[in-house]
Amino acid sequence: MSDAQADDLVRHYDLVIFDLDGVLYLVDQIIPGAAEACAALRGRGIPSAYATNNASRLPGDVAALLTRIGIPAEPREVVTSAHATALLMAERFAPGTPVLILGAPALREEVVGAGLTPVTEAEEARVVVQGYGPDVRMRDLGDAAVAIRGGAAWIATNADKTLPSPRGPLPGNGSLVVAMATALGRQPDTIVGKPDPSLFLEAARERSAQRPLVVGDRLDTDIEGAYRAGMDSLLVLTGVSDAAELLAAPVERRPTFVAEDLGGLFEPAQAASQGQSWRVEDRDGRWVLAGDGGRIEALNALCQVAWAAGEVRPIDGDGEAADAALKWLKLA
Repeated sequence: MSDAQADDLVRHYDLVIFDLDGVLYLVDQIIPGAAEACAALRGRGIPSAYATNNASRLPGDVAALLTRIGIPAEPREVVTSAHATALLMAERFAPGTPVLILGAPALREEVVGAGLTPVTEAEEARVVVQGYGPDVRMRDLGDAAVAIRGGAAWIATNADKTLPSPRGPLPGNGSLVVAMATALGRQPDTIVGKPDPSLFLEAARERSAQRPLVVGDRLDTDIEGAYRAGMDSLLVLTGVSDAAELLAAPVERRPTFVAEDLGGLFEPAQAASQGQSWRVEDRDGRWVLAGDGGRIEALNALCQVAWAAGEVRPIDGDGEAADAALKWLKLA
């Protein structure tokens, strides 16, 4: 092991569990540096797993996509919320139970694989399973509402209100879950995906990992899920959650580490509440960032102050370096 490797963050862990959208790729476009980071992990002998709330792809499809964009992966390394949902339903309901499915063909295939029977008529359904699908229609939501009011159980694969895209965040399955909850006046009986810790715990169990690290781009799913699983986490700023959201995060959504991208796995470990190169002063009710150093170190310094204070105040920069850091963090 080189001197650099002896000091980097990832050496403390025996498994890295990646979220996908916003971490490794956006839709199907690889995020710069992702392939190189995954190759470096393989070269170090550190295994990877991939846990996604996206219920629109089968594990084999996810592995094929990763491989196509330069990150060789196998289906057994992928844990999806659709697969976890189907396993849960197989435990709770008898074989052949009629299920009304909102979502992509991948979710239907997982439900069939679990021994349950897809139906299209609301009156026949004993279970409604709701997952993300780009072709879900208002009519589908209406049928699901009728089935649930008629006594069907309601299970959602995840509650992600948005999903990342090259055009910015787009409505995710959680937005449709909210629409249904508004119409029905209640919440789903079960939400399977992150921040529920089951995807992370399953990935760790499969590999007998004692010290896994979760890498994600969302505080409300990836980071909170890691917190619930008792795992350390790394937030990368290549997807949904940004610096402003991080400063205001409650305890359960505060990552162990923060990085601009996956290159942070191979940098010296520095807790998200540390930023020695910067100082934050209180001036007339505003925070002033001063110093000179890395942009993530500046964010760490601001997190230290905001999390201790339990609030976020207007932030100014003192000097060109601070102004540049705040501009990049979109906090100016």
